[in-house]
Amino acid sequence: MQTEQQVFRIMFVDNEKDILRVIKRGLESYESNDSTNKFKVDAYQDSELALQSFQNHPDNYYDLVLTDLKMPKINGFELYMRMKEKNPRMKFAFMTAYDNIDKEKFANYSAAIDPSSFISKPVTASKLKSKLMYIIYKWYRVWYSN
Repeated sequence: MQTEQQVFRIMFVDNEKDILRVIKRGLESYESNDSTNKFKVDAYQDSELALQSFQNHPDNYYDLVLTDLKMPKINGFELYMRMKEKNPRMKFAFMTAYDNIDKEKFANYSAAIDPSSFISKPVTASKLKSKLMYIIYKWYRVWYSN
């Protein structure tokens, strides 16, 4: 029996063009062992343009925002804070090449940040997909169980 495919729209923000290309391609690629979930990725190299685009879309347009932490102009944490002002229910995941990020510090600054939402670079596409699905479904369980 064929299950209907679920498509999740992701905004991905990273100032490194090569990482944008690789992650977008990896997330949008079809894997035969996952026929029920698919990602559509809108990739932004400029965090200011990403914020403008986010603000111009309806609140339910994206299922999740995936952002690098270290970026010029608006860093990932500032992007998170500004996007949360528009849509407090938006789910986020943070990518970083720095293993020494104090995840608990971020969680203390904003209780809404789950330390498990941090993803270390480099990451394989399959591992990233699994992590994003976990974050998306965890969020749905929290909001819809209340």
